[in-house]
Amino acid sequence: MTMLMFGLNINAQHISVSAPSHVAAGENFRVAYTVNTQDVEEFRGCSVSGGIEVIAGPYTSSQSSFQMVNGHTSSSSSVTFTYTLYAAKNGTYTIPAAHAIIDGRRVSSHPVRITVTGHAANGNRQPRMHEDGEDGLRMRSAGSPISGNDLFIRVSANKRVVHEQEPILLTYKVYTTVDLTQLEGKMPDLTGFHTQEVKLPQVKTFHTERVNGKTYKCVTWSQYVMYPQMTGVLKIPSITFKGIVVEQNRSVDPFEAFFNGGSGYVEVKKNIVAPGLKVLVDPLPTRPANFSGGVGKFNISASLNKADVKAGNPITLRVVVGGVGNLKLIKQPVVKFPKDFDKYDAKITDKTKLTANGVEGNMIYDFLAVPRNQGKYTIPAVEMTYYDVNANAYKTIRTQPFTINVSQGDGSSSEETDYTDDKDIHPIKLGKTDLHGINDFFFGSAGYIVTLIVLLSAFVALLMIFRKRAIENADIVKMKGKKANKVATKRLKKANLLMLKGRQSEFYDEVMRALWGYVGDKLNIPVSELSRENIQEKLAEQHVDDKTINKFVGALDECEYERYAPGDPAGNMNKTFESAMTAIMDIENVMKKK
Repeated sequence: MTMLMFGLNINAQHISVSAPSHVAAGENFRVAYTVNTQDVEEFRGCSVSGGIEVIAGPYTSSQSSFQMVNGHTSSSSSVTFTYTLYAAKNGTYTIPAAHAIIDGRRVSSHPVRITVTGHAANGNRQPRMHEDGEDGLRMRSAGSPISGNDLFIRVSANKRVVHEQEPILLTYKVYTTVDLTQLEGKMPDLTGFHTQEVKLPQVKTFHTERVNGKTYKCVTWSQYVMYPQMTGVLKIPSITFKGIVVEQNRSVDPFEAFFNGGSGYVEVKKNIVAPGLKVLVDPLPTRPANFSGGVGKFNISASLNKADVKAGNPITLRVVVGGVGNLKLIKQPVVKFPKDFDKYDAKITDKTKLTANGVEGNMIYDFLAVPRNQGKYTIPAVEMTYYDVNANAYKTIRTQPFTINVSQGDGSSSEETDYTDDKDIHPIKLGKTDLHGINDFFFGSAGYIVTLIVLLSAFVALLMIFRKRAIENADIVKMKGKKANKVATKRLKKANLLMLKGRQSEFYDEVMRALWGYVGDKLNIPVSELSRENIQEKLAEQHVDDKTINKFVGALDECEYERYAPGDPAGNMNKTFESAMTAIMDIENVMKKK
């Protein structure tokens, strides 16, 4: 079996391809892509079809070297992406070029042409790329049975009893005494959980552990942070991982194996079942009226950009909510500005990240306000009530109050008038005057009575109008429902701008806020109680038809899926945006008809 080597150099950055030029039908073989640096992003390779199938991969390995010659030092590094393929039938096939972003540049390899002829007599004949005898664990002989004591996966949760919205860290850890080269498994969609995968290093590094007196190679394979959305006993189902184990065929002469392409190794497929778990989710105690929906451990702070300002000039109050917990699901803090201030919607900046502890970081809210009249004002402390998972109790945290001195602004109409130079006796008015009879008074006349009736009627009309408006404004639920579409439209406009700028992560966060915020305000569902089941039930109570309900829930699912889906980000974002906008418009039309 001859081997072909291809490489493409772009500014000293290239992708080399190692693959056999001829293989036999029914044979497994490998294609390896090597990049001469470890700064590699968005690698895409081995897109095959027809008579060749990808059965595993990519398996990633990295190499680094350091040399010193005559006092001069040099270093190099590389990363290799290896795929295991299967030749199904005879023919000549082309594996398209691989693509990756290397040191910020897009680089491609050459395509590979492979000819499949004949039939494999002794299974897989392709040499295996491995490190033999690592940590004292030797490669097994071909045909040796692989038991559950040789290869297994342990599943652990850092908490088995939690409250609603309290994060759970789920860890899948692999233990093996065999030469495991490939492993694939995907977390299914979980009912009752909002799940996010923790980003772990792409290159897996094994270490040794002893379990029941036996030495294993082990590695943390995957981790997930899950936020329970329901109460009761929730089940995390078992997952079947598909692995490939390499065994050595010791009956083959090692020299013959070397010169004939490595026929001394065979690959064995092995399914490993990771067990399921059950988690008990307790409901939160009776929620206080000002509950923010936050569950975790939080802190709050605030800062004012200036304490002395002229009337008509803006000020910015920044409120920062930080800590660990469901930061993205908490309600926006409420700032009670003085009534003489014009207030504007807050600008929200997300400075959070997903870690093994959950969502950590800060949510930043910038509130803009404009004082209209001079004087001395106080902005009261901003409060936030959340459920502390460590203390198992509700806690209220608050910022410090702020005092603002507002001076007279340029062109302000609130100028003070100085009366110190006025005289008690005004000068005699000279010129033409109009004389009236001694009994000629406006009071009691017909004009006076008509004016009084008009003013009284206007007062009664205004009183009725303002009373009706006050009653409507007092109905907070109704007002939120009326404004729900306007708020969602504003968020979708912002999401559209993020889509045009290609800011994918921020785009999906904004669309999710628009969807969840709209249905929460429209149906008066607190953020902490939002779930797909509640939405479907509440919409049905409002006589919304099943087709419209399914469309809205489908928009939520599509947004959640596309957020992590590979492929063209612009296409995915445009599709998600259209689904979200259509779902909200349909519900709005149904509710208006009602």
